[in-house]
Amino acid sequence: MNERIARRISGSPVAAGESEHGGGDGVRVTRMHQSLLSSSKMGSTNRGLVIQALYDLGPTSRAELARLAGVNKTTISGIVQTLIDAEILVENDPSPIGRRGGKPAKPLWFSPSASPICGVLLMPEEVHACVVTLDGQIFAETRIALPDGGGPVEPIIETIAECVSGALQQTKRPPLGIGVAVGGMVDTDSGSIVTINLAPALDGYPLASDLGRRFGLPVRLDHHPRALLVGDRWFGKGRGIPQFAVVYTGKVLGGALYFGGHLYRGTAGAGGELGHTFVQVDGELCRCGRRGCWDTIATLGWLRREARKAGLPDAERMNSGILCLAAGKDEAAARLLDRYARNVAIGIANLQQTLAPNHYILHGDVVLGGDRMLEAIAGHVRDLVPARPGGVIEIVAGDAGDQAALLGAAGLVLSDMLQFSI
Repeated sequence: MNERIARRISGSPVAAGESEHGGGDGVRVTRMHQSLLSSSKMGSTNRGLVIQALYDLGPTSRAELARLAGVNKTTISGIVQTLIDAEILVENDPSPIGRRGGKPAKPLWFSPSASPICGVLLMPEEVHACVVTLDGQIFAETRIALPDGGGPVEPIIETIAECVSGALQQTKRPPLGIGVAVGGMVDTDSGSIVTINLAPALDGYPLASDLGRRFGLPVRLDHHPRALLVGDRWFGKGRGIPQFAVVYTGKVLGGALYFGGHLYRGTAGAGGELGHTFVQVDGELCRCGRRGCWDTIATLGWLRREARKAGLPDAERMNSGILCLAAGKDEAAARLLDRYARNVAIGIANLQQTLAPNHYILHGDVVLGGDRMLEAIAGHVRDLVPARPGGVIEIVAGDAGDQAALLGAAGLVLSDMLQFSI
């Protein structure tokens, strides 16, 4: 556990935002905007902090947790024992004895018998459900194609429920909840879908309350790119990183931001629409009705159109993987690769100039291009962003498939369980 994580699990909860005003007798009175934590809330918070530290570090002993948190082993043991009794954690076999000798440490990790979480990815044409263990293992996957999104909503909802039920039937213990990553705009406050491209029947539908009623479980709903970020934060390449951004490319472009231990959502989940930030004044008309959106120059639609113009083979199914293979022997493909990489880099450079996340995890199509695509994007970002102290920019690959989104959907429930407003 590094110093930052140690501070996180040893820090005392602080009441935020005090305000002062004068009393009637001239005495200045101080009042708190938020109440102090109760003893039960404090215990729950401490348990959540220990679990969060394990996600950041991997299997860790009680003694190591106590040392890094600056508390005695008895305090940590009291917190940990509650989690062991609840079958959330187990003590694994002792680690090898070090040079100094002493009693072998038993690292704590997540119990294989702990209740899992149901993760769901809802895209315009398909629903994909699974069960996720607390240590991030995916099983019981179920996929079903959705009925016509322009038709009545009832068959679509019944299909989603059928897919979720198919996954849940393969669990041995009742799950902790259901998390849904939606390939469209959502209202995270109400748990409703705002709009999904190609599936207008779902516009405005209160999916969280519907699934909660059907399955008797808590349900969390969020936008697909934000779920990717949550998956990276708990189970992937965002573990232990204080701030980072996720960028997803494919048929659409999206992203999400993580700062100071929190996922930025904006009011009712309206924030993070990175694909509709402007990169070309009076540029191409976007599907949103405006011109010059990042989405218009850094998605598969743009890439395939430009591949057709360049006369490249496989233009209709062109993606970053096919393009990078072709670029090794075709000059036109190499030029298109460079343009596509620069188009992706332009939006990242704008994001870096505005908020400086410094660390970017890419998902979706560009991951198919491997190191060649990532290096091309990173090179253009370096050219577009002025060098400055503390400005080292890291760009890494996430995954090109559904795994991170499914893990992130489960992570939405996990965040609630740990009482962190990620």
